[in-house]
Amino acid sequence: MSLEKFFNPDSVAVIGAAREREKVGHTILANIINFGFKGKVYPINPKADSILGLKCYKSLLDVPTDVDLVVIVIPSKYIIATIEECSKKNVKGAIVISAGFKETGREGAELEKELVKKAKEYGIRILGPNVLGMINYSSRLNATFALGEPTDGEIAFMSQSGALITAILDWATTQKIPMSKYVSVGNKCDIAEKDLFEFWAEDPSCKVISAYIEGINDGRQFIDMASKVTKKKPIVAIKSGNTAAGAKAVSSHTGSLAGSTKAYDCALKQAGIMRARTIRNLFDYSTAFAYQPLPKGKNVVIITNAGGPGIMATDACEENNINLTALDAKTVEKLREFLPAAANFHNPIDVLGDALADRYEKTLETVIEDKNVDAIIVLLTPQSMTQIDETAKAIVDGIQNSKRKIPVIACFMGGNGVKSGVDFLMHNRIPCYDIPEGAVATLKIMMNYADWIDKKVEKIKKFDVDNKAVKKVFEECRKEKRFELGETEARKILEAYKIRIPQAITAKDISEAKKFTSKVGYPVVLKIDSPDILHKTDVGGIKVGIKNDTELEEGFNSIMKSVKAKKPDARIKGISVQEMIMDKKETIIGINKDPQFGPMIMFGLGGIYVEVLKDVSFRIAPITKSDASEMIDEIKTIKLLKGARGEKPSDIDSIIEILLKISQLVTDFPEIMEMDINPLFVKSQGLGSIAGDVRIRISE
Repeated sequence: MSLEKFFNPDSVAVIGAAREREKVGHTILANIINFGFKGKVYPINPKADSILGLKCYKSLLDVPTDVDLVVIVIPSKYIIATIEECSKKNVKGAIVISAGFKETGREGAELEKELVKKAKEYGIRILGPNVLGMINYSSRLNATFALGEPTDGEIAFMSQSGALITAILDWATTQKIPMSKYVSVGNKCDIAEKDLFEFWAEDPSCKVISAYIEGINDGRQFIDMASKVTKKKPIVAIKSGNTAAGAKAVSSHTGSLAGSTKAYDCALKQAGIMRARTIRNLFDYSTAFAYQPLPKGKNVVIITNAGGPGIMATDACEENNINLTALDAKTVEKLREFLPAAANFHNPIDVLGDALADRYEKTLETVIEDKNVDAIIVLLTPQSMTQIDETAKAIVDGIQNSKRKIPVIACFMGGNGVKSGVDFLMHNRIPCYDIPEGAVATLKIMMNYADWIDKKVEKIKKFDVDNKAVKKVFEECRKEKRFELGETEARKILEAYKIRIPQAITAKDISEAKKFTSKVGYPVVLKIDSPDILHKTDVGGIKVGIKNDTELEEGFNSIMKSVKAKKPDARIKGISVQEMIMDKKETIIGINKDPQFGPMIMFGLGGIYVEVLKDVSFRIAPITKSDASEMIDEIKTIKLLKGARGEKPSDIDSIIEILLKISQLVTDFPEIMEMDINPLFVKSQGLGSIAGDVRIRISE
């Protein structure tokens, strides 16, 4: 059901409107009136005749007309009956300010379920419960109990924390942030991110969506939905509850389950959402998206009146893989015509500390016409002769005088001394920051979003696999109440998905082992094959690099003796004798099931790189070919796979294919809770990859 009447109602009733100034019901009614809502407003209070000059009704049923939106500010135990009254007045939406629902425990959770059930039955959309309310500037509706005058602008803000909105309302006014919509979602019993993002994607008064998120209920659906919205409009989000303590606080605050930080990183990235790490970042990025066009490339020019900040901005660009572009020769010639001889005519352009406003303006007008330039950062530090206000105006004029529209971001370093210039820039839609790193970080986010917009929508590749074989293995394990798969069973899973594995047999005695080595040759690897032993090294259950029959016999007997001593109750099927893969790099592919988003795929180099350096990347399944490729490129040790110091490059294409097959496997079989291919041996280019060892755990 559309949220149109939520944001643009013709009539609003406040159920629980109060005469006492200190009560929430009074503040909400006052905010609706004072903000200039043009529709009908009906206070509901059985003990009052009028409030704030408006006739008061004893019940919603006494209102003479239908009502589009109700704001409910009464104790939670009366709300179900109130929703039934709403149905008789054709109410389209209800903002439930009241607390006392799932955030309070089991009893509250049951009450919330009943609220959802009744609302669905009557076709009423619910915002909340346990919310601050909602503000929409374009319809002049302020249905909150917050202080502060909302501003006009193009940023819509959704928050799971109502208190955060109250702070940001004030901040947006003082910092000239173009916010115009605020929605506190609270417990999200009905209206959640999906509904708001999809509505705002089609709302012409909204240019940027920003969000404070504590938890997401349906992770996969969220990714699918948001990835469509972000192709239309940027979403900038901050996620809290990233530490163990933070996650616990989230659960008690809104009853949300907080997923792991890595899962949220992946989810936001795969949905095309630009993640902010601080509230300041959130609005820095959102403001830039609202005010400036997207860069068409990564070539940046820095204009500065101070060498130090110019160097700081240069460092930040390099750290963010932003290219400090070489200026066209004609551009340099023009700069030489008016800049002092001591100036730096190349990037970063130093107009010197005595630069007045006209020098900035001429430099900007010259550089903005250079086709090598995709974006400009203008830095200013206040010297005694610096014309703060005039320079701010010169920047605005320089942009307006050019037909070429590229993003221009300013950085006026200082406090009160530069405030008037900063305010002028922000008023004229030029984002301005107080440190160079802030300006560069914002530009990087804009470039990331431009890349996302340009990225083609890919279909998930499907492989021809043997699902029946996998299903049969899992059924057999469950019958035996075994949820950790043994070596033989795990190999069958990989074979069903056509993932190459080493030649191997499970030998019950030495003679079977020797018979195998006579066919495949040495060296070989010996591993204990037991459904009860997952970590083979812990029980002495593995021997590597067996080179002849003597070592084979010694290794075989040694493993059996060690395992029986350390794990006497383990069921032993035999010892797996495998061909030993030579001339390879060791990598790892892992799966862990996140409670919000489902299977999360990990990739990295094996051995010390994963254990000590934790050099790994993640994505949420299912993944595309470009997702798999990006995963591989993201690890810091990628050069080792691409061929460092004259080594042959590894077969990266084969890793991509295996990542896609594993993605399909864990999507086809959601009962897979954990899985590790460790090591995945990667041969030289064109020679493929081989799964050396695999561990799988399924749900009970």
